[in-house]
Amino acid sequence: MMSPATPRFTRRILFSITVLALGGVLVSSVSLYHHYGNSATSYCDIGENFNCDVVNRSTYSTLAGIPVALIGIIGYLATLTLATVYRGKAEVPVVLAVASLVGLGFALYLTYIEGFVLAAWCVLCLSSLALIFSIAVLSSTLWMRGAGRVN
Repeated sequence: MMSPATPRFTRRILFSITVLALGGVLVSSVSLYHHYGNSATSYCDIGENFNCDVVNRSTYSTLAGIPVALIGIIGYLATLTLATVYRGKAEVPVVLAVASLVGLGFALYLTYIEGFVLAAWCVLCLSSLALIFSIAVLSSTLWMRGAGRVN
């Protein structure tokens, strides 16, 4: 647990990461629900260029048989755990930064697939990209500033 001496900056960054990770769990959960759904998702069918069903049910929506949305849920839950349960550990800023940058790289790859292979955009996927981008920026800032080194 963080001590009262933990810098306010660190507490704010970790709180922000926590909120963003919760948003990521929510977005990924909705995406997973629709991945297995049988009916069309009208909220995301905004023409031929914006259609979550095209993206979320494509061959690119799984990795080794595991839905990408489930991988997102697991990643966001791990981020949430690091930012809350293990937030007082000295190595957390670097682990958060590395993990979120890997997640961002994967999200950018998937975004490339959306735009240049499937030619369709998913609002949920783009929301997840914005969330992981924000987490990567915040966690990298935390790591670079050396904040969070509490014992």
